[in-house]
Amino acid sequence: MRRQFRLTALAAGLVFASGAFAASSTTIPADAVTAATTLRDKAMADNTAYDVVASLTTEVGQRLAGSPADQRGREWAVAKFKALGFDKVYLEPVTYPLWERHSEHGAIVGEHAQNLALTALGYSAGTPTGGLTAEVVAFPSLQALKDADPATIKGKIVFLDAKMTRQKDGHDYGIGSPQRVQGPVIAASKGAAATLIRSAGTDANSRTPHTGVTGFTDPAKATPAAALSLPDADQLGRLLALGKPVQVKLDLDVGFKGTYTGANVIGEITGKKHPNEVVAIGGHLDSWDLGTGAIDDGAGVAIAMAAAKLIHDMPQRPDRTIRVIAFANEEMGLWGGRAYADKHAGEVAKFQLGTESDFGSGPVWRMTASVKPEARGAIEQIAKVLEPIGVAYDATKPGGGGSDLSQMHGKGMAALSLTQDGTTYFDFHHNANDTLDKIDPKELAQNVAVYATFAYMAAQAKGDFGSAPGAFAKDGAHD
Repeated sequence: MRRQFRLTALAAGLVFASGAFAASSTTIPADAVTAATTLRDKAMADNTAYDVVASLTTEVGQRLAGSPADQRGREWAVAKFKALGFDKVYLEPVTYPLWERHSEHGAIVGEHAQNLALTALGYSAGTPTGGLTAEVVAFPSLQALKDADPATIKGKIVFLDAKMTRQKDGHDYGIGSPQRVQGPVIAASKGAAATLIRSAGTDANSRTPHTGVTGFTDPAKATPAAALSLPDADQLGRLLALGKPVQVKLDLDVGFKGTYTGANVIGEITGKKHPNEVVAIGGHLDSWDLGTGAIDDGAGVAIAMAAAKLIHDMPQRPDRTIRVIAFANEEMGLWGGRAYADKHAGEVAKFQLGTESDFGSGPVWRMTASVKPEARGAIEQIAKVLEPIGVAYDATKPGGGGSDLSQMHGKGMAALSLTQDGTTYFDFHHNANDTLDKIDPKELAQNVAVYATFAYMAAQAKGDFGSAPGAFAKDGAHD
C-alpha cells in the first residue's frame, strides 16, 4: 500500500506567497502541543496497554471469527471499554461467511513417507472422507503458476514455494500474502486437486506453520489449501529435487458453514467542543486460532484503548471525540472494516484523522500522512513531538490508515500510517507462537505514546485535515 505521494496542489504555493494560504492552514495551538508533550511522556511509562492485551489473550485467548470465542471477545471488549471509563460503548453488526477448522493432517506417502507440519488456510475446502492423495507439482513463484499449462496441473497438488525474508517494514509480505491469497484460486482454476504453500513467514528454524486467508469466495469453487512450515517446505523441495514423483496425502476437516453475524465494538471519549467530529483509532478484535492473537491484533486493540484512556484522564476533555474501533473479522477479508466504511461513508467529512494499529507491538519508527496540503504544517507539528521517541516523518509517502481503516481512507478520510518495526513480526504472524510473551511492555508503551499524542493533537487542531468524499482517491494508499 506504500507508494510515492503525489503532490497535487502546486497552486497552493502561489496562494501561500500572498498570505491567504497561511490564514487557512490547519494548525495545532501551542497549549495543545505542550499538553501533548506531557501526555507523550506519561504514556511512555504507562502499563495500561500491556494489562489490556494480557487480559484479552488470557481471559479470551484465540478469537477465530464466528467461533464461540468471537462472542466472548465482544463481551470482553464491551466490559473493558466500560472499565476504562469510555463515555459511550456500542456495537455495529457485521455479517460474513462462517468458516470452521476441526482437524488437519498431511503426509508424504510412498518411498519417503513422513508427516508434514501444516495448517489449513482460511476458506479452504475440506478433503473428501478418507483424505486426498495426489502427486505434487512445484512452482517457485506465483507468476510461474500463472504462466503454467493447465495440463501440467490438472488433478495434482500445486506446491508454491516463494520465500519471504525479514524486513523492518515487512515489505516481503508482498510476496507471501499474494501467494497465499491468489495461489489456491489460480491453482483451482487450472484443475489442481489442492494447494500447498510455503508459509508466509520468516521463522526459518521453526516447524510451526502460518495460517491465513485464501481468495476463495464461492464455497462451490473452493479446493483444499494448506500452508507448510518453512522447514517442511524445504524438505518437500529437497524430495522433489531428487527428480522422482512425490505424492502427498491431505486430510483436512475444515470448510464453510453458512454465515455468521458478529459486530464491531466501539468506544468513545466524547469531545467537548465538536463531539460529532472524530479522531478514529483502533485494531481488530478477531485473531487466528493457532495462537492467542497477541501481536495480531490484541496489541492494536490495547494500544488504541490505552491511548484513548490516557486522553480521557487529562485535566480537560479533547475538543473532538476520540473513537476506538475494535474491528470484527479482519483476518478473513476486512469484513469489519468494509462494513464500517459502508455504514459511515456519508459521514466521512466528520472524520478528522485516523489510523489503525495492526503490525504487532514493535516500536513505531515512521509516520506518513494523506492530508490536504493546508494541513501539512499540523502534521509537521505532530512529527516534532514524536521525533524524540524515535518516529521519523516521511512526507514523500501517503498514509493508508491501517488495515481496516484503509476502507474509510478509501471513502475520503484523512489518514496516517504509523509503521512499526516488523523485523521479527512474520516469525509469529498467524501461527501458534503469537502469544503474550512476544510483546515487550516498553515497546508497547511507545506505541501508546505515539497514538495518544497524534490523536490528542488532531483533536485539538484548529482546522481539519481534509477528509471529504473521494478526497484521497488518487494517492494509492488504500488500494
